[in-house]
Amino acid sequence: MKEMRTLIAIEAKLLFRDPITWLAAIALPSVVLLIFGSVFSPEPDPALGGQRWIDLFVPSLLVITLGTLGIQTLPIRLASYREKGVLRRLSTTPAHPARLLIAQLVIYGVTSVIALVLLIAVGHVAFAIPLPRDPLGYLVAFLLGMTSLFAIGLLLAAVAPSNRAATSIAIPMFFVVMFLGGVYLPRVMLPDVLRRIGDFTPPGVQGLQDAWLGTAPQLAPLLGMAIVTVVLGALAVRTFRWE
Repeated sequence: MKEMRTLIAIEAKLLFRDPITWLAAIALPSVVLLIFGSVFSPEPDPALGGQRWIDLFVPSLLVITLGTLGIQTLPIRLASYREKGVLRRLSTTPAHPARLLIAQLVIYGVTSVIALVLLIAVGHVAFAIPLPRDPLGYLVAFLLGMTSLFAIGLLLAAVAPSNRAATSIAIPMFFVVMFLGGVYLPRVMLPDVLRRIGDFTPPGVQGLQDAWLGTAPQLAPLLGMAIVTVVLGALAVRTFRWE
């Protein structure tokens, strides 16, 4: 347990030496919210079921944090470790590869929660956006969405031999996650087929949106996120090697 705490502390220090990464992950969703909230009409729209556009857009903003950390930062950082020989040096210590992956999950998970709390606070104070009306459902959807996306990042980190290889896969995947998550174009403006695909694509934004607005998230997408987390997470642990 002491070794695990030490590894988490070391990895956290390495992450926070790169302020561009963690500041972007934590603050960017709130900054985008402030910009878009100031530009678009704050009035309820009958075409959106009486909801304001910004109320529907907020859950999509979390995809920025989860995608940045899970699809970009995590796999590319670990691939850089492998390329620079850091993992080779770690192989001479008692640390198990699974512990390194768990440390990444803990650090990026905590960072994601901080970003979520900040986004909720900014939205509530600046634009009177209600707090999630189904807190338990939202927590479940958030945790499953986060872990499923991180599991994909861990698997990419396990198989990518170099920084360049990880980047070449992570960047296109990041843009797909952002698009289906409604970051570039609000999900209400996407064709039905793309919205449906986005429901089952980590992090499952529809579940976050439903719980925020007070509707219980659908079981099928949540189950899909859970399956991705378990299967890809286990595969990542099984295939990850120091070399």
